[in-house]
Amino acid sequence: MSKNIMGHMWFFVSLFVCRRDINRLRMNVFNIDNSFTRELPADPVKDNYIRQVPKACFSFVNPTPCSHPVLLHVSKNLMAILGLAQKDVDDPEFLRLMSGNAIHPDSQPYAMCYGGHQFGHWAGQLGDGRAINIMETLQNGQRWTYQLKGAGKTPYSRSADGLAVLRSSVREYLCSEAMHFLGVPTTRALSLVTTGDKVLRDIMYDGNAAYENGAIVCRVAPTFLRFGNYQILAAQGDMETLKKLVDYTISYFFTDLQGEGTDLYLEWFRQVALSTMDLMTEWERVGFVHGVMNTDNMSVLGLTIDYGPYGWLENYDPDWTPNTTDAQGRRYRFGNQAQIGLWNLVQLANAVYPLFGQTQPLEKILEDTRDHYVRSYRKMMFKKLGLSDHNPRIWPVVEELKKLLQDSDMDMTLFFRQLSRFDGQNDQFLNVLKSCSYSRNFDNFTTRWNEWLTYYTDLWPLYGLDNRTEIMNATNPKYVLRNYMAQMAIDKADKGDNSLIDELYTCLKNPYDEQPEYETWFALRPDWAMDKVGCSMLSCSS
Repeated sequence: MSKNIMGHMWFFVSLFVCRRDINRLRMNVFNIDNSFTRELPADPVKDNYIRQVPKACFSFVNPTPCSHPVLLHVSKNLMAILGLAQKDVDDPEFLRLMSGNAIHPDSQPYAMCYGGHQFGHWAGQLGDGRAINIMETLQNGQRWTYQLKGAGKTPYSRSADGLAVLRSSVREYLCSEAMHFLGVPTTRALSLVTTGDKVLRDIMYDGNAAYENGAIVCRVAPTFLRFGNYQILAAQGDMETLKKLVDYTISYFFTDLQGEGTDLYLEWFRQVALSTMDLMTEWERVGFVHGVMNTDNMSVLGLTIDYGPYGWLENYDPDWTPNTTDAQGRRYRFGNQAQIGLWNLVQLANAVYPLFGQTQPLEKILEDTRDHYVRSYRKMMFKKLGLSDHNPRIWPVVEELKKLLQDSDMDMTLFFRQLSRFDGQNDQFLNVLKSCSYSRNFDNFTTRWNEWLTYYTDLWPLYGLDNRTEIMNATNPKYVLRNYMAQMAIDKADKGDNSLIDELYTCLKNPYDEQPEYETWFALRPDWAMDKVGCSMLSCSS
């Protein structure tokens, strides 16, 4: 039997399985509004097989049913925002919906078509290869799209199976919510489900594939539109659909914008550019490294999206990347993220340029955005130090600090959090700094640290912010999701113990609070985690 026929048969079987018994779902829980599929052109082919999809924004596709779903965790904070009560989550239909074993009868599940530049090179059509948008809802005037990641093959899966493993799903679930509580714009994660099925993965791409536990994360965002959604239409020369998509985006997600025609489009692009670069500043504030800043992983709303091989700086190193695929070129290293953000905006500008007919207005926006970022970054760094940004001549205090942090192998999170406790007594604080460093030769840097601390203290009378300690502690988190922490939770969950997922979720809900009961997580990365798979650099399989 041919693959196409098998694919067609499975589509109808999965449609039947997903639709059965769904009428028991309480209809008043979700207020469905299918704006994306209603307003934009669909792939006319209804069968679910891998192919090129021209002149369409999406393909209708149903999730692949799984054998034995189990609900591991739910974000109570997001539940409340979405208008879900505990009784709704306890309803068996909630698990069916979050596992892809049921479909809301009013919804129209789909996978998006988009392209993208991957590691600086145009990759052509990409699309939602393992993500299916199962429904779009309205809650208190806010639009939300629910998306299952790991729910099966779509027309955009290329050579993959569209599934996800527990390892990557725990990382995405915990990090999405951790970033939200850090105050960093992000997609959210509502639920984490194991499927009961095994998934074959080569974790390090070294030929040693093995079966792992399958899982699904329900991601939630106002929209999952990315730069690549616009790029693919421009690459296809489909200006009519490109204009429809931009008009849709503005109408539904940039409702405060005024004007019409070119002026409206320019203001839209300006807002996308500003929110993108503000996101870069937020990543730098908390020490987050995305790892895969391809244009198909850039949200048009300025949200952190697609948590693959991410990581937090531990020993401060601007050249660090968490992505093994990027180990040689280090394109997406911590210190290059803002530059890549601007580069990606240039690619988006190239895609939407036909709507403007001239480049000068777009170039001006990009220049203004770059200047905006420089101002925002400097303000953020001064705030981390508890200093006013009114006098740019004191910027050398930041530049020298970054050199010292790198040279003395300082843990970024520990250092900035401890700095709020510095009372001007250099000798005592040097012992604190030593406890925050991975260097075995920290004593070699005490002279330089003494000089910097003295200079820093001298700035307080003139440039110190009121309530300096409180402001610093509200800017510099005490707890972040270090990779080794996530891996410990994964290892336990693989053995059926979900307690550490819950502990980390609870701790990371209040990352700026002292939380003495979680003090064990406010520490240097343990030595055993330095070379353990999953605890430092990760592959795109993560």
